[in-house]
Parts: sequence; structure tokens; C-alpha cells
Amino acid sequence: MRQRNSNIFKGLDWPLVVFYFLLVSLGWFSIYSASMNETHFEILDFSVKYGTQLLWILMSLILIIFTLFLDAKFYERFASLIYAFSILSLLGLFVFGKTISGATSWYVFSGASLQPSEFAKVATALALAKLLSDKNYNLKLVKNQIKAFFIIILPALIIIPQPDPGSALVFFSLIFVLYHEGLPKFFIGLGISIITLFFLALLINKLLLVAILTILTLLFYFIYKSKKTSLSSFLILLIVAVSYVYTVDYVFNHVFEQRHRDRINIIIGKVTDFQGIGYNTHQSEIAIGSGRFLGKGYLQGTQTQGNFVPQQHTDYIFSIVGEEFGFVGSTLVVLFFMGFILRILYVANRQKIKFSRVYGYSIATLFLIHFTINIGMVLGMIPTIGIPLPFFSYGGSSLWGFTLMLFIFIRLDANKFYEW
Repeated sequence: MRQRNSNIFKGLDWPLVVFYFLLVSLGWFSIYSASMNETHFEILDFSVKYGTQLLWILMSLILIIFTLFLDAKFYERFASLIYAFSILSLLGLFVFGKTISGATSWYVFSGASLQPSEFAKVATALALAKLLSDKNYNLKLVKNQIKAFFIIILPALIIIPQPDPGSALVFFSLIFVLYHEGLPKFFIGLGISIITLFFLALLINKLLLVAILTILTLLFYFIYKSKKTSLSSFLILLIVAVSYVYTVDYVFNHVFEQRHRDRINIIIGKVTDFQGIGYNTHQSEIAIGSGRFLGKGYLQGTQTQGNFVPQQHTDYIFSIVGEEFGFVGSTLVVLFFMGFILRILYVANRQKIKFSRVYGYSIATLFLIHFTINIGMVLGMIPTIGIPLPFFSYGGSSLWGFTLMLFIFIRLDANKFYEW
């Protein structure tokens, strides 16, 4: 058996490392633009957000060294324990958590806040990789499907009541990893159908929707009749779908909070509110549109420098790129993110150890869902649900969570030439 190399930097995938520092740097310059003013412009001014973010970036370097220093075997051996600790940290919020911006999602220590849901994403990816890498694990078996769903859903169920539905939504994206590892296509189709029916039930008349579902059910029955599928199975499916349609209004009006209902209504076009709940998104769209092709120039964005976009340093930070660097700059940032995610997938595909491969797929999915939803929010295509843009959005928990997520994978990949 070959010995582990003592040089923690040997074998690292340097393209991923370069992508990391590139995106973190671009993110910091965007935060500087959002928080700089005539009274605060010194880079090392830790009393303002860009100074605080710089401090968190410097501290993340220590986190990187620590992550690379640990043996790659550590992450697989203790994946279950790390997951259990993350669940306890989420549960502890109901007793010791502090409410910030309407969500009890934070621990506060001497003025510093920590959001455990950001680290729970890493823990869940590790636990899922641990489960799926078991030699005797078969996703075709119902009992194994339940185990996998439990790992994904448990942290989401704890996060939803905080309330933080945006963070909870991110965990459900890991179902795509299960699909890649052999989960029957039925579950993906079920998920898409549930989401589609939800929005259709809000948009069109219920009786019309039931009529459409009935026609589709009969159509599919006649198409698949030759495969010995009974009519009763299709009728049961139709009854379940119709029942779901008539529960949508109750869930929408009694489970969702008013702010979530307002944002969904704006997205689907039922409400127009540029001065109230839709103000942030509207101002973000104005900022991006005003950048045109080449942008107004760094630190020259009138929407950004005039603080017209609320929370621009967090959820709406991409609007800074759109205003100051225009279509060209926005496209480059999107390409950087896509290149980064594709590189993770490329590295994941070359892994000889299944644990490393599944973990790589998991974090690629998490990065992609964050990127897609955040950009969609900024462009007004998706309701605002508080999803940070990786390495760009202001916040220590977000930065450290994504840093830990990535460099654990880089550490696992660096170990590919050694036996476990």
C-alpha cells in the first residue's frame, strides 16, 4: 500500500483552485462596490461589509489548510457523525437560535453570527455519498430509497419551520444525484409533476385543470394499454392528482407566509407590485438593464452607488455585475460558474472511489441549484427565497460552507492515486 504524501498541496486539481479564487475575488470586488461610499473606501476598514468579507476570506484560507491537512479517509469514516452533528446544530436553533430578517437560522457568539444550514449542506452531501458508496446498496430497493430520502429530507424538514424555505429547497436538489446513481425515473417525473400541478392550480380554473388531467389519463391509458397496465391504476393516479389540485389553495394560503405568497403571485403575473414586495426585484432588473452591453464601469453604477437595490450585497449581488459590466461582464461570470461546475463534474467522473464520485456529483448539484436560483431571482424569473450566490454573496457562513464543500472534494481527488 502506498503511503499518503505529506505535502498537502500535491495532487490538487489546480483548475478548481483557480476557479475558487477567481470567483471569491470577483465576489469581494462586487461587495466592495455595493458597500463603498465617500466615508468608507479603505480596503482594510473592517467596520464595513467589504472589510468584514475580506476578513472572512482570509479566515477561509485557514479553513482550506485544515481541510487539506486531514486525511481523505477521515471524511468517509466520519460522514455519519458529521451529519448527526449538523442535525443537532439545526435542532438547537429552536432553543438557542437568534431571529434575523424573520428567520431563526442563526447562532450568535459575541456579535458574530453563524448559520448552520450552510454547513448542513456539506454534511448531507457526505452522508449521502457514504450511504450510496456501500457495496450492498441498491437504489432499486424501496427500503434503500427510504434511507436516501430520509438523509436528504430530514435537514430540510428542520429548516422549513425556521422559516427558511429557500435553504430547505436546496437539499431536495440532491434527488438528482440519486437519479444518477440508479433511482427509478418515476421519482423525477413525480417531482416535476407536483411542481407543475402546483403552479397550474394557481393559474387556471380547477375544473378546467381536472378536465385536462382526465383527458391525459385516458390518453396515457390507451398508449400503455398493451403493457397490461390496468385502467384502475390510472384512475387511482387521476384521483390522487385531482385531490392534490384541490389542496393547493389551502397549502398556498395557510402554510406559506404572506411574503412567499406575494412573491409567487408576482412571478406568475397575478400581482404587480413594484413599490412593495416586488421592489427589490424590480430595482435589480433596472440595474441590470441599465448596464446594457458593456456596463457603466466599475464603481460607476448609479443604481448600486445610490443604494437603490436593497440587500444588493447578498441576494442581489449579481445585479452589480450586470450594471457595472453589462451583458459582456455578466456573460463572463456565468461562463466562469459553468466552467467551475463542469470542472467539478469532470473531476468527479475520474474518481476511482465511489464515495468521492458521489460526493462530487452532490456538490456540483448544490452549486448549480444555488447559481440557477440566485440568477433567476435577480432576473425576476424565480421568487426571492434567500439563496446566496456561491463565493459572491456577503456572509461568512455562506463563504465558509461553500469553501469547505469544495476543498473536501479537492482533498478527496488528491487522494485518488493512493489506496484507501
